[in-house]
Amino acid sequence: MRVDQVGPKHGARKSRKRVGRGIGGKGGKTAGRGTKGQYARNTVARGFEGGQMPLKQRVPKLKGFNNPFRVEYQAINLDTLEAMGVSDISAALLIEKGLISKGNMVKVLGRGKIGKALTLSVHAISTSAQEAITAAGGTITILPKPFRGVRPPARGSQYTNR
Repeated sequence: MRVDQVGPKHGARKSRKRVGRGIGGKGGKTAGRGTKGQYARNTVARGFEGGQMPLKQRVPKLKGFNNPFRVEYQAINLDTLEAMGVSDISAALLIEKGLISKGNMVKVLGRGKIGKALTLSVHAISTSAQEAITAAGGTITILPKPFRGVRPPARGSQYTNR
């Protein structure tokens, strides 16, 4: 046996039905399209409902807006920082401990209490968290944003929210 002799098993491939070849045999004349009407004559567009407003246009569009310039922070609370048991906390240390994902900006929120002085290096901090840390004798360093200017570059394609 050679490669050119290998083929699908007999009966596995069926030849297509040739229709519209005269009235002599089955599948001639109207060729399975019935008699008269729109579908007997030519193709009809997918989703065409005979001039009625199609379903895809009747259904209301999704409302809302996704801001492509949104600045997203990964939040971490004071009780989590307290549980770490470290006094000098930076974004790199939080990534190492697995509390935040790499490449994200960190924002400290004010849930929980703080008992000792902390030295923080984060991208943003809430007012309540800032008051709690300074009351405990800690210091806060706000890191610069990883993008230039007022807002980050747009996410999405050229057609996003346009």
